[in-house]
Amino acid sequence: MDFPIDKIRNIGFIAHIDAGKTTVTERVLFASGMTHKIGNVDDGNTVTDWMDQEKERGITIVSAAVTTHWRDHQINVIDTPGHVDFTAEVERSLRVLDGAVVVFESVSGVQPQSETVWRQADKYGVPRICLINKMDRMGANFYRAVDMIKDRFKVVAVPIQLPIGSESEFSGIIDLIDQRVIRFSRETGSGVEEILDEVPEEFQQQLTEYREAMLENIAEFDEEIMMKYLDGEELTPDEIRKCIRIGTIDNKIVPVICGSAMFNW
Repeated sequence: MDFPIDKIRNIGFIAHIDAGKTTVTERVLFASGMTHKIGNVDDGNTVTDWMDQEKERGITIVSAAVTTHWRDHQINVIDTPGHVDFTAEVERSLRVLDGAVVVFESVSGVQPQSETVWRQADKYGVPRICLINKMDRMGANFYRAVDMIKDRFKVVAVPIQLPIGSESEFSGIIDLIDQRVIRFSRETGSGVEEILDEVPEEFQQQLTEYREAMLENIAEFDEEIMMKYLDGEELTPDEIRKCIRIGTIDNKIVPVICGSAMFNW
């Protein structure tokens, strides 16, 4: 299919080694229908790790681009290396990116190569979204990782999701935009067990606190929405997404999400 230029996006995954970039890429390709089977780094059958050396070592050595489609857009997904020895591959990719997903490992948070790729993204003015991955791991701490992002990079990191539990107790997310709970299951192929539009009472305090912080950080990006917010009116999910998009593209904020790619969460 031929796509107009305004319907094409180049999106890269950048991170420290072993944060889970290639695993996330596999899930994106599967969810978008580009592949019909999820590859595994340990099995050496992922789409983007195509070199024999990459399959043997379980690491990405060269950047790989794969085209998929989502909601009438063509998405060129670029999986980049995380090892410092191949950081030139990251910089080469960043020159053409419309946006990047920076993947952080939930236990270690910001690691040395995380800082390197972040500075490279700054150099080329690439808008970013942060994914706190591997929330199922022992020692996982979403809030510590967010604080590290704020402290190390001096950015306005805005969580738009909150984890429900962590480590072996990680079981879902609280969606701050749509005010709902999404629960995960290891038994279902999609990874999603149920979606609750009515947020349980036990999560209401977290939802209120972090949603208010989110709105404070994003409302300023649209004057009409800001006036509505200041007047105490409820903002719609579409209005919130509009502000998040503007702030992200302008590199004024960095949205933060969480999950565990290994389990399709």
